[in-house]
Amino acid sequence: MRCPFCESEETQVKDSRPTEDGTAIRRRRACPDCEQRFTTFERVQLRELTVLKSDGRKQPFDADKIIRSMQVALQKRPVDLQTIERVATRIVRHLETQGEAEIAAGQIGQEVMKALIDLDVVGYIRYASVYNDFREPEDFKKFLDDMQGRKRRAYKKAG
Repeated sequence: MRCPFCESEETQVKDSRPTEDGTAIRRRRACPDCEQRFTTFERVQLRELTVLKSDGRKQPFDADKIIRSMQVALQKRPVDLQTIERVATRIVRHLETQGEAEIAAGQIGQEVMKALIDLDVVGYIRYASVYNDFREPEDFKKFLDDMQGRKRRAYKKAG
């Protein structure tokens, strides 16, 4: 592992332990050349994913974008970073096990929305407002009306 401070090729692992959710290994490293310390994370990657954007462009999948977008949607909400990371890991695992190397950006957005509605409804609405490009207050009203209608229908089916 290359040192991020001095670019030395030789670094030493000082400590390794699994993350809280058991999906990665946290390694504390030290550089013998510059004596700086840093942390790396190692996780299983089932397949290399590519994101297919709506305009046809392709770009490498970046799981950190899911975490960042969820953090924005859940800002000042009672959801901690560990929970966000755990949910994002589940979304990534689900995408990796779909069998496709190319994932439509819209599918990723839908997976995030599905996870957010169970995690925090306000965060879900915030995310959906950006994802669906709400421009007017009526867009919010229609979205909330649709959401309440789905909730009522689900309640009737269950009862």
